[in-house]
Amino acid sequence: MTIELVTTDGIFALDGGEWEVTNNIWLVGDDREVVVFDAAHDAAAIVDAIHGRRVTAIVLTHGHNDHINAAVPLRDAVDAPVLLHSADRMLWDVVWPSANPDGEVVPGDVLKAGGHELGILHTPGHSPGCCCFHDVASGVVFSGDTLFCGGPGATGRSYSDEPTIMRSIRDVLLQLPDQTIVHTGHGDTTTIGAEREGVLARADELGL
Repeated sequence: MTIELVTTDGIFALDGGEWEVTNNIWLVGDDREVVVFDAAHDAAAIVDAIHGRRVTAIVLTHGHNDHINAAVPLRDAVDAPVLLHSADRMLWDVVWPSANPDGEVVPGDVLKAGGHELGILHTPGHSPGCCCFHDVASGVVFSGDTLFCGGPGATGRSYSDEPTIMRSIRDVLLQLPDQTIVHTGHGDTTTIGAEREGVLARADELGL
């Protein structure tokens, strides 16, 4: 079983602002099939990394443009369904007004590929439909933009809320073992234990 990282560069755009970003795309599976987490900027780079394997699903951690702007061309290239939590459909529609996701990311469901089983955890705050994906057997969680190395994902823009993201991290992600590896949507990998103290301190500051 494998976990592979692809990085792509592009623009995150929201509320009239634009920022240059490097995104992490995670391929989880084996040498026959994979599930792809996020479809950022460059479908061709992701297709190259897939290397002919069957894609069980293209799973979007949330609906911000930098995580979905390669979703439709990637779907066309690998013939796999695109899944997104329904609460982020308004963000999808900005980028892909004439295309639809193929299905929903449903909290409590399990995604399977190449021997991996990943539970879906709803962690709103960075956006309403943010989800994380917990591979229990591997001791890994794919956090999208909910939790980074250094703390919570950004809030303060449309559809985001700091108390909400702090509750999501505290009540969902911090329930995982400290040794759980956190593979993020941008930047370096971390662990639940490394982020625990900072998250709880900020939650206390907010009176949560």
